[in-house]
Amino acid sequence: QILPRRRRPSRRRRPRYGPFVSGLRDLKVGDYVVHLDHGIGQFVGLRTVRPDGPGGGPLPRTLRREGAEGSTEIEVMELEYRGEKTLLLPLTRVHRIQKYTGIEGVAPKLDRLGGASWNKTKARVKKSVRALAIDLLQLYAERQVADAPSMPGTSDLERQFATAFAYEETEDQLEAIDAIFEDLAADRPMDRLLCGDVGFGKTEVAMRAAFKVVDHGHQVAVLAPTTILADQHLETFRARFADFPVRIDMISRFRSAAEIREVRERTASGEIDILVGTHRLLSGDVKIPKLALLVIDEEQRFGVAQKEKLRDLKKDIHVLAMSATPVPRTLQLSLAGVRDLSVIETPPRDRMAVETAITSFTPEVVREAIEFERERGGQIYYVYNRVEDIDRMASYLQELVPGLEVTVGHGQMDEQELARRMHAFTDGEYDLLVATTIIENGIHIPRVNTMLIHRSDRFGLAQLYQLRGRVGRSNQLGYCYLLVPGDEVVSRDARKRLDALRDFSELGAGFRIAARDLEIRGAGNLLGAEQSGHIAALGIETYMKLLEDTLEELRGGGPADEGPSATLDLPVPTSIPPDYVPDANVRMELYRRIASGETEEEEMLDELRDRFGAPPSAVRQLLEVAAVQRKAERLRIQSVGYQEGELILRMRRDARIDPERMVEIVSDDPRVRFSPDGVLTVGVEAGIPVAEAARRTLDRLGA
Repeated sequence: QILPRRRRPSRRRRPRYGPFVSGLRDLKVGDYVVHLDHGIGQFVGLRTVRPDGPGGGPLPRTLRREGAEGSTEIEVMELEYRGEKTLLLPLTRVHRIQKYTGIEGVAPKLDRLGGASWNKTKARVKKSVRALAIDLLQLYAERQVADAPSMPGTSDLERQFATAFAYEETEDQLEAIDAIFEDLAADRPMDRLLCGDVGFGKTEVAMRAAFKVVDHGHQVAVLAPTTILADQHLETFRARFADFPVRIDMISRFRSAAEIREVRERTASGEIDILVGTHRLLSGDVKIPKLALLVIDEEQRFGVAQKEKLRDLKKDIHVLAMSATPVPRTLQLSLAGVRDLSVIETPPRDRMAVETAITSFTPEVVREAIEFERERGGQIYYVYNRVEDIDRMASYLQELVPGLEVTVGHGQMDEQELARRMHAFTDGEYDLLVATTIIENGIHIPRVNTMLIHRSDRFGLAQLYQLRGRVGRSNQLGYCYLLVPGDEVVSRDARKRLDALRDFSELGAGFRIAARDLEIRGAGNLLGAEQSGHIAALGIETYMKLLEDTLEELRGGGPADEGPSATLDLPVPTSIPPDYVPDANVRMELYRRIASGETEEEEMLDELRDRFGAPPSAVRQLLEVAAVQRKAERLRIQSVGYQEGELILRMRRDARIDPERMVEIVSDDPRVRFSPDGVLTVGVEAGIPVAEAARRTLDRLGA
């Protein structure tokens, strides 16, 4: 309370679908891409062109049309369209490109450069999307008219609880907390999905919400899919709330009938503030009279019957669902705006990505992995999903590595014995736990930093991702070995799943795993066959942007329209030199982020400085020119050029410029001329950089 809290960042509007797509991080030669103006093409590669100068020749017409800046050597993306036509796209315009993600196994049809097919496809899909959006808004409206307890303001006790957090919150955590508190302050039921990679701090956000609800005199229920996860939540909540007057208990199979009866009575009388449990919480004999918030961890793990009960329960209370890899239907509802969405993309400080390897099962590989982890003082998970001979596997591992302390855990064991073994493993009494997928969700043991998954080809993509998230949860580098049989051929689909997991190895990839799952499994009941066809025609990202814009338009806000593309022709070298950022995919992603303006200019410079060293002048000018481009597009200016000491701005008929403002600028400044055909000419003072002069001019026009 004495020391100032870190200032919370301003909440920027980001696309709902943003974290679920890979941008250009995973783009490979041969992949399909979607250009916002020209449609679906195929990525051929990067190349460097010299628009003029020795050996350069004239600038290709397609390159001119795409708005290449200046006359120095520039890097371009080569895209192939129908009829073997090629588009050379300067990387400064790469924000017009998205990686195509459609329906698994369906190759898209290439569009024709300059043809009308792409615009016709977009118009057809938009008509269908509008009908879908109306249905979705009706679902959303039904939730808006229901009543739920309102909890405005922040008490001193809440501030103390926030200050007691042992770590520094990430920006995404703070944004999620703010959004949830806004929901709780309203008098309509919150229905929010909190998406965050495993170990990124979703539980802390849920605990902040729970504390606020309890502080306002209400009760909270925390629902977990497994008894082990419920037990872990009980420990986590009790440890975090230890210094505050909050009573927390649990109902699950770990408790005896007498204990459950006592907890039910105390809950019904209002004595228990936070009740943790499995689906046993949904039983008719559990009464929570002042229930105001339901926290659901890994909602996709619950069955149809439980979801029906949840739907009845949700009508007049606040609901916060948490997931690292939401199933397609959950993801679609959230992306479409029927459920609110908060995303935690930022990893905790010092967190490292888990090294992932696909390897044949051999005694040497297994022994080496276990011995390496023991030597550095850690523990190991061995995932073996066959209960009938899991003890035999444990004995084999004990013989393989002499002196290894091994224990076994699976869902068919006696609950008390399972709980005892899990606690003993957590306390470090054993080196290795041989377990089924019961460890998939929520288990948090920082000392376990190596995992071996037996017959990994038999697991689903999201399941493998969740399992891998159990290691590397401290500042130690984690290792995950995906073991496959050496004497059998792994199926094509299984190989694709394993390759996807290896490819999506960086921190925060859970969202893209979910999107990949959406691609493999289809869009589910929500969208139906017709919409799946539209996704195949446009790609998921373009489709979701269209849906989001349509929903916004129907709500009366109008789509987030940045205006048509503007052409820039300024004598300014703008590039990210390959010797500054050697990786081509990283360069493309940086170009995209700079052009889209999703990161503030100073923040972007700080990041570049931190990752690659001091940015060269060409990179600084790239940021400046990108800002000019965005301003020009917002004002609907057709082109910004420079000739003989003057800026030349060509206006579109629908330019967003106040005529009175234009008259005022032309009258006050003798260096400014405006022609009847919509061309504004501005003399540039000596010594002022061209890009800066263009930025100032656009600022004056947009004031």
